[in-house]
Amino acid sequence: MKKIILFLFVFYISSSFGQKSILQSGPMVGYCEMTEAVIWLQTTKNSTVKIVYSPTDNPSQLLSSENYTTSKDVGYTYHIVLDQLQPGKKYNYSVYIDEKKITLPYETSFSSKKLWQWREDAPDFTIAFGSCTYVNETAVDRLGKPYGSGYSIFESISKKNPDIMIWGGDNIYLRESDWDSKTGIYHRNTHSRSITEMQPLLAKTQNFAIWDDHDYGPDNSDRSFYNKQITQKAFKDFWANKNYGINPDQNEGVYSTFNWGDAQFFLIDGRFFRSPDARITGAKTMLGNTQFEWLIDALSASKASFKVIIIGSQILNNAADSENYSQFPEEKEKIFQEIAANKVKGVFFLSGDRHFAELSVMPRENTYPIYDWTVSPLTSGVASERVLKEDNKFKVAGSTFIQHNFGTVSFEGSKENRKMKLTLFDKNGTELWNKTILKTELE
Repeated sequence: MKKIILFLFVFYISSSFGQKSILQSGPMVGYCEMTEAVIWLQTTKNSTVKIVYSPTDNPSQLLSSENYTTSKDVGYTYHIVLDQLQPGKKYNYSVYIDEKKITLPYETSFSSKKLWQWREDAPDFTIAFGSCTYVNETAVDRLGKPYGSGYSIFESISKKNPDIMIWGGDNIYLRESDWDSKTGIYHRNTHSRSITEMQPLLAKTQNFAIWDDHDYGPDNSDRSFYNKQITQKAFKDFWANKNYGINPDQNEGVYSTFNWGDAQFFLIDGRFFRSPDARITGAKTMLGNTQFEWLIDALSASKASFKVIIIGSQILNNAADSENYSQFPEEKEKIFQEIAANKVKGVFFLSGDRHFAELSVMPRENTYPIYDWTVSPLTSGVASERVLKEDNKFKVAGSTFIQHNFGTVSFEGSKENRKMKLTLFDKNGTELWNKTILKTELE
């Protein structure tokens, strides 16, 4: 009898290990709308994949996607669209690979967007935000102390149960061995996405992303980077944003927008169109004309109470650093002029890349102030103490933290008392700082 029990135990462990070895990373929840959502996953080889899902209020109602096949050309990734949803419902889901259910030790769920307009106040919800994720790989990393650490921060984010996670750039760090080839670029995306600590967050939270220089190419890379079409393709393969650029067929940039509740989020590409720092002639731009005009159009047309612009570089800090918008003074001035001239209310910036956290606030005449909350880093190295001496005249005293961190932004309250609450946490999920901004303060 003991031998039979031992055999069954070994068989179960072997079977579970075999299942998980086929699933490289994910599942990851992408965008969720009222009637459809997308689940991303990656396998280790050509495999048949599907998602079976059911509403939590009626678990016997089993719904299924079609069967799809992963392929090497896209890194064995697949974006599975689920198109039998009803608005405002939570769903549990399961992954099937080669007709076998993959058993996972964490929650796999998502929620469809609620239909609240003309019926009730906007729903309360929370986004999490962070930037700069470095996952060590000793064989190709630079010598010395490992640059990445504290991967448990992703478990801390997951425990906060945000509705949405926005990855604020430098979500991977391409190495010298990576950025010259498709093989290297897809390897880096695969390696960074596969760490165990990240999986529970991916599996139950909507995930959106922008990129910055280390996802796009080498450090401080710009529009001249020769492999940007390949890194762009990899970005599309490994993330599940709703769209990329105005015309995806043109493959020009990865900027996009989405909305949830009474907030609209604008995911900005600060690299694809960026002028080289060393170029002397020509107009200096970070966004490029097409993306700039799209952003002003989209902001002007938006009916959202809160218009959150996510970008890699700090917007308000006037210190001369390559990761600040101050490197592009004419475009920086123009964007604030356009926001004012078009009477756009509710604009708020979320930025990353600087390897420290900080809130900046710029007062404006006869209108509301502009906020820029920088949240960084997640697992990469932290900035030196010199950033405390930067000449950022808009810095909010007490808001600077030089350590691994992540932030949440909670949108809550009735229509008359709507507000954003910013909260910064350390890698263990302990609160470091918070600030509440009323909707009326952004009008």
